[in-house]
Amino acid sequence: MKTIKLGGALEASAIGLGCMRMENLDVADAQKVIDAAVESGITFFDHADCYGFGKSEEIFAEALERTDIRREDLVIQSKCGIRKGRGRYPFCKQYYDFSKEHIIEAVDAILGRLKTDYLDTLLLHRPDTLVEPEEVAEAFDILASKGKVRYFGISNESPALVKLLQKELNQRLIVNQLQFSPAHTWMVNQQIYMNMNDGQSVGRSCEVLEYCRDKNITIQAWSPFQHGFFEGTFIGDYEKYPELNQVLDDFAKEKGVTPAAVVIAWILRHPAKIQPIIGSMNPQRIRNIAEGQNIEITKEEWYELYGAAGNVLP
Repeated sequence: MKTIKLGGALEASAIGLGCMRMENLDVADAQKVIDAAVESGITFFDHADCYGFGKSEEIFAEALERTDIRREDLVIQSKCGIRKGRGRYPFCKQYYDFSKEHIIEAVDAILGRLKTDYLDTLLLHRPDTLVEPEEVAEAFDILASKGKVRYFGISNESPALVKLLQKELNQRLIVNQLQFSPAHTWMVNQQIYMNMNDGQSVGRSCEVLEYCRDKNITIQAWSPFQHGFFEGTFIGDYEKYPELNQVLDDFAKEKGVTPAAVVIAWILRHPAKIQPIIGSMNPQRIRNIAEGQNIEITKEEWYELYGAAGNVLP
């Protein structure tokens, strides 16, 4: 598989596998997923301590032990900061915590569940508006000095918050994980529709794509096949996305791959060198999706898919 240097520093497979849904597998099936991913060239695995409240990490570790894959041949990432609420109110199921104590405790627990001595990357999971950057800096210094985390990043954070954190840190943030797909194009819309009286010109992205490119922060695209906030996959949804699916089907037939592989190729085509994080737990689908690295999307085709998703170029 093609590789990418996250933040220009850490070499990883161009496509990553997100393990959020691994909590629903038994260990034997999880092993098949890991084997299929590695056989397809995917050696980057994305976790979070809130995925199954740790169960996904535990199953991954047990499954990995059954394979012949060496830990040092993988790039393992996890995230922390989302905490389960006390459950007193139905509208307060979780909260965010970037405190020094929680970050350190969370990483120790993650390492225990993953049965590893270190994480290649640790991301802060979603923005904590109560963050104290100095506390984050202290936590990162401790984790780095003890060899528990090699590199650090964030997820779903604006340029302003990244700058607020970075000015206190001794480590450079190398990743920002953000939602991106043909059905979720806010990162590019603002620039294309700049200075227009159009709904697409509304600044939902805070110019995060351009900022990350400028600062050499790799964007990881989560939910590359989902529309909305986990509202379902847009692939095959001909009711909501008829034109997009028509173009995906046409391109897939022309290029001899699945529509999902076309979506991956569309993301990889962007010069920002975005790393898509796929979430399938189906071994054959993982193999099919990974074929997206081997096909070329022209500039015209990229804009055809962009337009098919409902974006009208000015």
